[in-house]
Amino acid sequence: MRYPDFLKDNGTIGFIAPSFGCASLEPYFSRFKSALDYFRSLGYSTVIGPNVYAEYGIGKSNTPEKCGEEIIDFFTENKCDVIISVGGGETMCEDLAFVDFSKIASSEPKWFLGYSDNTNLTFTLPTLCDTAAIYGPCASSFGMKPLHPYLTDTFKLLTGKEMKFKNYDKWEAESLSSEENPLATVNATEPFTLSAYRNGIYYLNDTDTVSVNSSEKAHVDSFNSEFSGRLLGGCLDILTILCGTKFDKVKDFNERYSDDGIIWYLESCDLNPLSITRSLWQLENAGWFEKTKGFLIGRPLHINESIMGLDCREAFIRILKKHNIPIILDIDLGHLPPQMPIISGAIGNVSVNGNSISITHILK
Repeated sequence: MRYPDFLKDNGTIGFIAPSFGCASLEPYFSRFKSALDYFRSLGYSTVIGPNVYAEYGIGKSNTPEKCGEEIIDFFTENKCDVIISVGGGETMCEDLAFVDFSKIASSEPKWFLGYSDNTNLTFTLPTLCDTAAIYGPCASSFGMKPLHPYLTDTFKLLTGKEMKFKNYDKWEAESLSSEENPLATVNATEPFTLSAYRNGIYYLNDTDTVSVNSSEKAHVDSFNSEFSGRLLGGCLDILTILCGTKFDKVKDFNERYSDDGIIWYLESCDLNPLSITRSLWQLENAGWFEKTKGFLIGRPLHINESIMGLDCREAFIRILKKHNIPIILDIDLGHLPPQMPIISGAIGNVSVNGNSISITHILK
């Protein structure tokens, strides 16, 4: 696995828009402007890609060709030291046909930071280019005031100053950011409540909750687990559409790192409990989970949705429980902030002790 150099003092940060840009739409325009002010106040130079303020595409900033050109330019030319996506979006998958991954693989590696639709890069960089990437907040999030600790933690990772991250005390169920209040910080109102599944037991904070997919239930405080493996994953919405395409090299990745095993980290955006079930069934039957040591499941955006007696957590358990390995649910990952940054491609040492989790990254 190739690990880029971390961002040094007075280095240069490049911003690209392979998915949505930061044109006139609020709150993204004001948040990105505020983020630029923040990075520059720390002494960093910034380079803004040609698509960042574009709004010519459908579900992204520009045409797939233009977005592909921007990706190649920033990854292979000496424009910047690290790259941060300015936002998520809907159709970044179309860019991939216009990205020369062999050219990226033969160039000096650079850190790429983004999440959601940016799974199209944070997943393909390690699997196609053997180059690590960071699954974490996009650039505009760094414009909120005050910054939530998950953002300063992510920047510590980008600068190589911290490799271990743990869950935060509370999370946001409903954002306060709007056109009128674009720089609102995380509205952290909900207590962090981890749940887990292992060996037929569903560990819950609320022991009165009924599970349709487990034979027993226990209080989460009695759950402890430690496991390690190479981190891989992202937004399940995107992983599902990559599966089976020419950009799917998971079988090769699994074989290459079979001695390490894989820890899959997964979160979802638009998927409901039944579509989560179908997506996981597809990945399962494509052989993606053959070398798995554990699963880390982020809070789904539709966290409280239930269909036919199945909620999102139980949808994950329904498909993944056959592996008889730890399934850790409701972690700080995904579309309901805060989120722990994860190095896709690195070794992760995961430690769960009751209602707390930490992930230590090892670069080997």
